[in-house]
Amino acid sequence: MQVTRQDNRYLLYKESTLIGQAELDGDRITMFTVQPQWRNRGYGSYLLREMLRLNDGFARQTPSHFTAPAPENAAAAALLHKFGFSPTGEADGSWQRVRSPDMTAVELCHRFLEGTIPTGGTFLDATCGNGHDTLFLCRKASPNGRVLALDIQPAAVEATNRLLAEHGLQGVGRAIVCDHRDLGHLVPPGTLDAAVFNFGWLPGADHAVHSAAESTLPALQAALDALKPGGVLTAVLYSGKVIGDGEKQAVLEFFRALPLTKYTVLVCEFANWASTAPLPCFVLKKPFQAGL
Repeated sequence: MQVTRQDNRYLLYKESTLIGQAELDGDRITMFTVQPQWRNRGYGSYLLREMLRLNDGFARQTPSHFTAPAPENAAAAALLHKFGFSPTGEADGSWQRVRSPDMTAVELCHRFLEGTIPTGGTFLDATCGNGHDTLFLCRKASPNGRVLALDIQPAAVEATNRLLAEHGLQGVGRAIVCDHRDLGHLVPPGTLDAAVFNFGWLPGADHAVHSAAESTLPALQAALDALKPGGVLTAVLYSGKVIGDGEKQAVLEFFRALPLTKYTVLVCEFANWASTAPLPCFVLKKPFQAGL
């Protein structure tokens, strides 16, 4: 069983036999049918699921919106309901499926930084990966600020610089190959408005290559030294079967030991997620040392 796409039409085959088809005009399903002898056997679910999947209907970080005409019968209504459609309340009886992006640890960090760091500031992405944090920081820095991005893997640096060029931001930020533990050699103390860390591994690459506490802790200390008074550091920590939780626990211990006179530390747990879920952390460098 497979679904093939031809322009805006989706064809459902069982082996070489066409047993169903659907059409999507923009975000509106204009036709959906399964041959009578193949109904009530799960084929309609498969066709609808594949059509939604091929149009980012299940993408966690992409919003989506689909509409469908009024269902002809209870079975059609049940199928739409199964995939998150509900009546729009319009006179035509149409149904819709609206999906907003899931909140992620990285998105939470971006939202926090968006309302905290200055436009046109000086920022560091200490673990650039595929460049999405760097792109966010460059948009915040543009046009007069600057962003430096680091990664130990050349493939990550190339992907980041390519992404910045695609968005016309190569004049605002650049990525270089560098172990983040050495960032203190590149960024003078007291010069950064924000530093961003997203630990773990490079998405799409070998999971055996990932950050570790022996380089992470010196990098965090160097980044804190590089922050201006009032600056912000964000870090997303990971754990799991492949990488264990050694780095995560070491970083948490490091954060908890930071002096209250100099820093405010927030660890934001997703309480109803798994214990291995990404953990967003925020360190705010105080504008002055209390008691001085």
